[in-house]
Formats: sequence, C-alpha cells, structure tokens
Amino acid sequence: MKFENTGIENKKADLVRLDEVMLSKGLVREGQWDYERVTYDRRFDLKEGTFYLRVFGQSIEGDVDTFKAVIQLKTPVLGKYYYPHGVEYGEDEVFPKSLVSQCEKILNDLNSEIEKFAK
Repeated sequence: MKFENTGIENKKADLVRLDEVMLSKGLVREGQWDYERVTYDRRFDLKEGTFYLRVFGQSIEGDVDTFKAVIQLKTPVLGKYYYPHGVEYGEDEVFPKSLVSQCEKILNDLNSEIEKFAK
C-alpha cells in the first residue's frame, strides 16, 4: 500500500539528521542501505500478521557509507510479511484500519520534523 501525498515524497535532507528523526519515530535503517539507497523500516507485530512501514530514499549527493549524503525521499509504503517470501505491498493486501491510521500519523509527524531541515 502506497501512502500518496504525505509531503515526504521528494523531500531532500542530510542523511545523519534524517537517521535521527526516523529513529525517533521508530524507523531504523540498520543494514538497509547501499552506496546510493536507503530504506527505513518500522515493524508492527499484530494478531493479523507482521507488517512493515517503509520509507525509501535515494542519494542525490554523496555516498551513504560516508554519512555525508543528501537523501531524496520517495513514496512511503506499508507491506505485509509472508514467510519465507518476504514483504508484499500489493493492492490486494488487506491492512488493519488502525495500523493504517497509525502509519499516517507517523508519516505526518515525520513530515513536520523533516520540513524543519529539508533542503
């Protein structure tokens, strides 16, 4: 499920500051990066299954491994985890309304925080 028009899409921000703000909202980067891309994840374990809120980003300046990169964010998504295949984001997936509302609040809060330092 894509979260369109969150305000996060296409925002550009410094990687280190972005890491801090994402972590404050429970989204971690951990090993989800390469030299040009990052993925921030927040895991939700519910009775309906395991879900991930994901915010993707692309380096438009610098390399992620140097921690001196400017990241352009992309459209956030919500996916459901299926063992052993991975996370599915398809339109056929059913997501609990309370989870969707919680994710929308997180993304709204993130947008407000990132707005303060976005480039």
